[in-house]
Amino acid sequence: MTAVHFDTYTKARAHLKALLDAAERGRVATVRRESATTALVDVDRLRHHLAANTPPRAQAVPEDGGWSVFIPGPPLAAEGRTFNEAVIEMVDALREYAEDWQDHLLDAPNHRENWGLVQLISLSDDDQLREWLVGKAR
Repeated sequence: MTAVHFDTYTKARAHLKALLDAAERGRVATVRRESATTALVDVDRLRHHLAANTPPRAQAVPEDGGWSVFIPGPPLAAEGRTFNEAVIEMVDALREYAEDWQDHLLDAPNHRENWGLVQLISLSDDDQLREWLVGKAR
């Protein structure tokens, strides 16, 4: 099977199973609606790709008997009495940022390029976000 593409929403709706099957198998699956083309992608594949290609750039520093974790760029910061508490707080900060981005930051010039980060946050559970931030536990 090759790529699956439908030139109209109506045709795509009539062949939704084929679109979903293609996306789940990792094939290209697209739908054109007016002047825009949208790709369907399996969530696990997209999340894996985003995690592998979106470096967290998180930095942790001991500070005043606790820890601070920050990610330059968005910018995001969190604190905790322990390293683990700071990471948990950073996961919460990431979730809040993703909500704010969806709500009102997506068109802001200094935030619109964070689309991939927001997708990664939204498609990840807390354990996956912690792993992305600090690496796998050994």
